[in-house]
Amino acid sequence: MAAAADVFRAAAVRDDVLQATGASQHRSGLVSVVFVYLMTVAVVLFLVWLARSRRNARELSPRAPLPGAVWTVGAWFVPGVNFVVPRRFVLDIGRASSLAWRENRDTTLVNLWWAAWVAHALVLMLANRTDPGSMPLLVVAEALMITAAVLLVLVIERVTTLQGFALGATVPVARLGQV
Repeated sequence: MAAAADVFRAAAVRDDVLQATGASQHRSGLVSVVFVYLMTVAVVLFLVWLARSRRNARELSPRAPLPGAVWTVGAWFVPGVNFVVPRRFVLDIGRASSLAWRENRDTTLVNLWWAAWVAHALVLMLANRTDPGSMPLLVVAEALMITAAVLLVLVIERVTTLQGFALGATVPVARLGQV
């Protein structure tokens, strides 16, 4: 939903940049606020999922090289680091989650998501510095944002499914005595 709201936000901001009126400013501001709220909710939900997935991966593979709990979330907020490290964390969590992690398919899925996300950020920076009203840059940025969002849903689904199977296959000791 945040990715879809971003499309409307970008179009409203572009209209305001090209023909600033009171109505275009109001529309741009309103759509931007809705986008910020939706994106904030999406980011918080993703970071909660990521932290839980890391915890599950630690339980499934205690010796796996996983980041610390705070660093798993904190790396997203460190400029420069946030363009490289979080991808590695998602890959590490996926690998530690299950022996069924398919190096080619699953790693490619994470890499495609990450490439779309970083490309989206770079296109936005380019557009803001060169031509904020550029329709071609706007279309490319929004296409990359939607692509990244769809790919992230697939990454979340894959890791969650793998962890669900792995954790579901684990039978607690107390239940063994009841059987």
